[in-house]
Amino acid sequence: MTNPSVSASDNKTASVQASPTLAGDINSRAFSTAAIHGGYDTAGNAEACNVPIYATAAFDMHTAEHGDDLASGAVQGFSYSRVANPTTAVLERRLAELEGGAEAVAVGSGMAAVSYALLCAAEGGGRIIAPTSLYGASVDAMLSFFPQFGIHADFVDDINDLDAVEALITPQTRAIFAESVANPSTEVADVPALAALAHRHGIALIIDNTVPTPYLYRPIEHGADIVVHSTTKGITGHGNAIGGVVIDAGRFDWSRGRYPQLTMVEQAISDERNGEFHSFWGKFGPLAFIRRIRVKYLRTLGAVPSPFNSYLQLVGLETLAARERQEVASATAIARHLSQHPRIEHVNYAGLGDTAQAGLVARDFPDGVGTILSFSPQGDESRVLRIIDAVRVFSYVPNIGDSRSLIVNPARITHREVPSRYLKAAGVDDQLIRLSIGLEDVSDLIADLDQAIERAYRD
Repeated sequence: MTNPSVSASDNKTASVQASPTLAGDINSRAFSTAAIHGGYDTAGNAEACNVPIYATAAFDMHTAEHGDDLASGAVQGFSYSRVANPTTAVLERRLAELEGGAEAVAVGSGMAAVSYALLCAAEGGGRIIAPTSLYGASVDAMLSFFPQFGIHADFVDDINDLDAVEALITPQTRAIFAESVANPSTEVADVPALAALAHRHGIALIIDNTVPTPYLYRPIEHGADIVVHSTTKGITGHGNAIGGVVIDAGRFDWSRGRYPQLTMVEQAISDERNGEFHSFWGKFGPLAFIRRIRVKYLRTLGAVPSPFNSYLQLVGLETLAARERQEVASATAIARHLSQHPRIEHVNYAGLGDTAQAGLVARDFPDGVGTILSFSPQGDESRVLRIIDAVRVFSYVPNIGDSRSLIVNPARITHREVPSRYLKAAGVDDQLIRLSIGLEDVSDLIADLDQAIERAYRD
């Protein structure tokens, strides 16, 4: 399948390879069109305009031959919802199209997506290179949990320091993992440079694209091999469904010696009765990685999204472009306001273009870096807690990408499990407040922050 490409801006179009499962013979369309119509065929779903919720655990396989083909992976289809479900399949096709990928697997949460992707890449004792600025749960998993399975991480403070990253590459290195936009610092990764470095050494580049969403940035277009999302965040956009996705560009050569799990014979996709034995690479070629995610990780570990949650994510996707445009505009205005506030010492928002990354942001993120920002007020942690307790429009919630504006203190909540050395390297301390900007009127949001800050400094 040719990798589809879509434009970030609605007034632009780009060539899109239309799958037979798409509605109509669409050869070119803008992002918002694909976000509403991608991956869905009304003719195959009783002409329903909205994607139906297939609330069933299993599907009729009809014939013994078809059942055998489904079980072996010889054909792609539906037999059991722990492996694939029609509602979720539309979500997978739509997200793969929006990210410019070849195939996707939806899972039950963002951390399931991160964990499955990294474990699948490093299976059998590999190493992952990653920045210290990752989301707290990702750092915790790589520091204290994955090593129990023989998988280890090598951390670097600046993922864009290519010399430092290259110095960490060993024969056991399987992947470089980074966030396209870091949470909560909003520092951006130089994906093209990282991709060139990774591919020169024959290793994969895995990018968490949760913060900008594919509307603002598509890592596969810049060289990434695997993209993961917490679809709970901006993709769903309403804080009402948990989900994640792994998207494969479909072009990496997994047959190289670093990935024996993809070239060894695998019983689940072989036909021992007829003497046919296959590896994932031998049977699926460049789709070996994503098919292993489905057959081994999703089916065995079972972090399966419910059809209803998949439906809610599809509904959220339909307004992604409109939401991101307004929320980015509001986030930029709030960041500018806070940067001039006498009680605020520092604001983290790469979209202001006032950091050393200004050139990188202008090159790769012309429509914005996302809807989160962070800031440090003057004084000690007591001022942070007072500000949080004093807001009236912002909600104190450990989430991002919601249509509601959210506030949180990362060091105590979202990054609590991260050791202090890693927090310091990521710029997270007890003085930091993170905001996720929603769809409320920006003047109300600014007024709410102003009154909360004023109240926090009343003695």
